[in-house]
Amino acid sequence: MASKIYDSPEAALEGVLFDGMTIMSGGFGLSGNPESLIPAIRAAGTKGLTVISNNAGADGFGLWMLLETRQVAKMISSYVGENKLFEKQYLSGELELELTPQGTLAERIRAGGAGIPAFYTKTGVGTVVAEGKPVETFDGEDYVRETWLKADLAIVKAWKADEAGNLMFRKTARNFNPMMATAGKVTIVEAEEIVPVGSFDPDCIHTPGVYVNRIIQCTINSKQIEKLTVRPREAA
Repeated sequence: MASKIYDSPEAALEGVLFDGMTIMSGGFGLSGNPESLIPAIRAAGTKGLTVISNNAGADGFGLWMLLETRQVAKMISSYVGENKLFEKQYLSGELELELTPQGTLAERIRAGGAGIPAFYTKTGVGTVVAEGKPVETFDGEDYVRETWLKADLAIVKAWKADEAGNLMFRKTARNFNPMMATAGKVTIVEAEEIVPVGSFDPDCIHTPGVYVNRIIQCTINSKQIEKLTVRPREAA
């Protein structure tokens, strides 16, 4: 079996990127972002991207790097705060935005990975979220129909990966990463640590290797703190 391990982000992305593609990018705030793969996509200059991610990074971090170079044409997200560039591009009409409730976004991605083309949810009924979408009544309650999300490429950040692509995530860095790994035609994982097959207890595997096509060792792993709050220092 061919190895899934690649020497660098650039090598792992070779032959995968094309203009106008859809990319899923893991992360929530500054936690669990594929920090090594995003700069490589930026350097490749791939443009006209539709990016599916909870948010578009923060100023100077994460997907912000692709916004700065105007490589992103559309974002499908649930949160747009903490990013002045995102706000500026959207308000000026440079960037298309499909704003999706966070739970709905997660379920749309999960549905894409599970092969479920549509589902119904109460979230967004009677709001702009439901405009143009079918609404049906179940047990006397209205539900809006949402459709799956899939991508040409999913870029995922893992804590540990074995050589077969089985993944483990750590704490809040798990976020959207496991479900995105299932919903990409090609899934590329950057892992903090790559270990031999058999190193994991099967009960501790969060994402099976069947969903993973390529793996790299992280080249960037900054683990930034988005908002640091501490109590005042007590007087001596």
